[in-house]
Amino acid sequence: MKFCGHCSAPVSLVIPQGDNRHRYVCDKCDFIFYENPRIIAGTIPVFGSKVLLCKRAIEPRLGYWTLPAGFMENGETTQQAALRETYEEAYASPELGPLFSVCNLPKGNQVHVFYLAHMTVAEYGSGPESLEVKLYDEADIPWDDIAFGTVTQTLKRFFEDRKQGIEQLHHIDF
Repeated sequence: MKFCGHCSAPVSLVIPQGDNRHRYVCDKCDFIFYENPRIIAGTIPVFGSKVLLCKRAIEPRLGYWTLPAGFMENGETTQQAALRETYEEAYASPELGPLFSVCNLPKGNQVHVFYLAHMTVAEYGSGPESLEVKLYDEADIPWDDIAFGTVTQTLKRFFEDRKQGIEQLHHIDF
């Protein structure tokens, strides 16, 4: 960041009085710009014994498989974001269940949250950000082609929990 979004003056990276972190602060109007983590919200859409995955049509990780998820927008809840992203990427409208995993990525300034979601019908398709959308049994998941570690870890925990017959919230740090 080079200029203030309020008065267009230059900004400096300093530790403001009473703070303990470097922040961009306007040299003229003293406005402090807080940069906070971005939230990625998505679902684990389940139909019967299968999980719905999307093959990415965009970077990063073009051509790799992922759960339907994306950046939360201002003015929506994490639940609304998860359902919106599931529809945008997979044209699926599952019933949202409980929060399943919270993945902290401090080096990437992100938090990924995934909700369990039950598909009452196997209706889905490729949205603009997906090359392909497919239901997978655990044994057929293309594990070597999963786009993100958060998705791999979430899926592994989902299948482990299902085998044990439990449902729990997972906190995963990367």
